[in-house]
Amino acid sequence: MREFTLATPRLVLRDWQEADLAPFHIMCRDPRVMRFVGPDLTRRQAAGEIARYRREQERDGHSFRALEHRQTGGFIGYCGVRLGCPGTPLAGQPELGWRLATHLWGQGYAHEAAVAAIDWAFGNLGKDRVMAMTSPRNARSWRLMLRLGMRHRPELDFGHSRRTGAARHRPHVVFSMDRSAWQAA
Repeated sequence: MREFTLATPRLVLRDWQEADLAPFHIMCRDPRVMRFVGPDLTRRQAAGEIARYRREQERDGHSFRALEHRQTGGFIGYCGVRLGCPGTPLAGQPELGWRLATHLWGQGYAHEAAVAAIDWAFGNLGKDRVMAMTSPRNARSWRLMLRLGMRHRPELDFGHSRRTGAARHRPHVVFSMDRSAWQAA
């Protein structure tokens, strides 16, 4: 399979590399990063998550991609589009997702990466909608989804039980963006 890279002015969305595990694990142990995602990940669980994204890339041709800072070359998180999880309203639909290290929050990196991922999805997947989900309490993600032009779809909100942990992680709200709205923006 050909190596994937998608560059933006400050970032590169790329295939996962072995060297990403250590910084990914550190990020997934940060309680601020994991607050709405679920329990902190052990190194083994972080490796398993990367392995799942790699399997999805091989199977589907896309998934959440490692996110690299262009200036430093360092791993800073992930962003991309994967197929939504079975048993959820996003099942089989392109699902936009991201996770960034906290020292980079508030600098527009998530927005920049998400714009590139949505452009890529509409240009390559042949689907007319991109979806995203988050915890009802995750105001930062809500704001990003709204800034991207996504709209809340309350009729699709659901309880997500893939990750175990505190009940506060289970309710999820769903947002979507149609191709025509994206092109109009």
